[in-house]
Amino acid sequence: MAKSNKQWLRRHVTDPYVRMAKEQGYRSRAAFKLLEINDKEKLLRPGAIVVDLGAAPGGWSQVAAKKVNPGGRVIAVDLLQIVPIPGVTVLKGDIRDETVVQALEGARADVVLSDVSPNLSGIANVDQRRGMDLAVAAAEFCARMMKPDGVFVVKTFHGEAFDDLMARLKEDFVKVKVFKPTASRGESAETYIVARGLLCSAKTA
Repeated sequence: MAKSNKQWLRRHVTDPYVRMAKEQGYRSRAAFKLLEINDKEKLLRPGAIVVDLGAAPGGWSQVAAKKVNPGGRVIAVDLLQIVPIPGVTVLKGDIRDETVVQALEGARADVVLSDVSPNLSGIANVDQRRGMDLAVAAAEFCARMMKPDGVFVVKTFHGEAFDDLMARLKEDFVKVKVFKPTASRGESAETYIVARGLLCSAKTA
């Protein structure tokens, strides 16, 4: 086993969030990132409609499904197969597919979540740009299918693309803030942006 793989395995086995995810029935440690963001930002409430873009393996959708009951809806989409989740409509496909829009059945989302990551090449500027493209696609989905007072949560990575994304979101939303959950590993460049209040809703079809 390569040294880097051994280090990852050791870190994974000793990670307290991995242990808690297993104990609490979450599919990934990422669930605790959304739980912390929600505690601070009060995103998820009973009756809300949530779209989870890039949802596999489903940790965020699990959190959302619990928080929006009773009466809420969660739609999860990913290119990867997602094992069914109680209370969640699971779609296999690209986040830009019209099937996501169709699944909303004429409604608009209260919350759009995007924890999606590109296939990593190991080349920092390439990976950042790919991540930026996915984040922009998610923001464009918000402009079409999110309520004007809705909330958008998107993962991004620090670097040149981060500044570009922040500038884009500040043009489209009233409030934009950066959030680094404690469950996000300290050495990771990932961070999350929480955006509220669409300024671009007039562009919707």
